Amino acid sequence: MADKEFFLNDIVEMRKPHPCGANQWKIIRVGMDVRIKCMNCQHSVMLPRKEFTRKLKKILEPAERSE
Repeated sequence: MADKEFFLNDIVEMRKPHPCGANQWKIIRVGMDVRIKCMNCQHSVMLPRKEFTRKLKKILEPAERSE
């Protein structure tokens, strides 16, 4: 999964769902750590980049890229 590229504002699916039942997350910070926000209950979680890439299942909606 290390070859997956993810960017700010992408909507992603993680391997395990959030306790609220949702499995869609929005990336709201990217750096050494990645902060994601649950799209259902708005709870945010910060994970180290290595752990995030390991738990990432797929990118559902890539964010608009301005070039």
